[in-house]
Amino acid sequence: MKDFAGRTAFVTGGANGVGIGLVRQLLNEGCKVAIADIRQDSIDKALAALDNREVMGVQLDVASRDGFKAAADEVEAKFGPVSILCNNAGVNLFQPIEESSFDDWDWLMGVNLHGVINGVMTFVPRMVERVKAGEQNGGHVVNTASMAAFLAGASPGIYNTTKFAVRGLSESLHYSLLKYQIGVSVLCPGLVKSYIYASDDVRPDALKSAMKPVDPTAVERLQGLHEFGMEPDVIGARVVEAMKANRLHIFSHPDHKEEVREIFDEIIAEYQDYPKDAGYDQRVAFEKLRADGFAEARRKSRAADF
Repeated sequence: MKDFAGRTAFVTGGANGVGIGLVRQLLNEGCKVAIADIRQDSIDKALAALDNREVMGVQLDVASRDGFKAAADEVEAKFGPVSILCNNAGVNLFQPIEESSFDDWDWLMGVNLHGVINGVMTFVPRMVERVKAGEQNGGHVVNTASMAAFLAGASPGIYNTTKFAVRGLSESLHYSLLKYQIGVSVLCPGLVKSYIYASDDVRPDALKSAMKPVDPTAVERLQGLHEFGMEPDVIGARVVEAMKANRLHIFSHPDHKEEVREIFDEIIAEYQDYPKDAGYDQRVAFEKLRADGFAEARRKSRAADF
């Protein structure tokens, strides 16, 4: 997407971390920006630091579909149609799957995955209808995943699961929205200077009954690590540049390139040279049609200039 000035952007998790970096860069591009966040005090602090800018705050639990619709209606009534959506809100639980509960699953899935789904299902149909009616010139969706969408060690297991899902959602949506000139990117940052280590502070009371006690020593250790994370403004600038280039994957951190290459090499190496089974030739013929279509979609994506 080339034209940012005058557009309305909606950024979830927008008051801290990656979110505030996105907000500041979008404002610099001339956008009107809505900061959606679950922490009202963080919204107030962000707004106070962004005086004399076209920015508003809206308190939102992204896991709530009704809340998302109400927030969308409020923002569009004040700032006009949203054509840039940044589904950025996220929480983490630093533990392996076998030590987790259903409440843990419901919490992280509700925010990290359903929050993205709710954002997409609230705003994308509106964008599409406005494009089809000639009322809107394209748009862009940025879904924040993580390098955990590619690098899934033992912990944090549920977080890894949600981020792999956000990656798949984003890749599929990228190709389905090309015809409307609506770009879709998946942001995969590494360590960020943020407050994700304090996710337990915003865990809903209804999902606390089976949670493990918070370990203040572990939280303090994670806080120290995140102090060395990338500055949100650096990530925000790299996201805007990637949006202008209509890139599907946004790797803000160069830190992991060789590790990802090694992992993909290991995946390819696990293919086995099995003998042909009875349906092999027919199956391969069908798969060629699918593969050719997907190759053409990727070619169109690379050639897109909107």
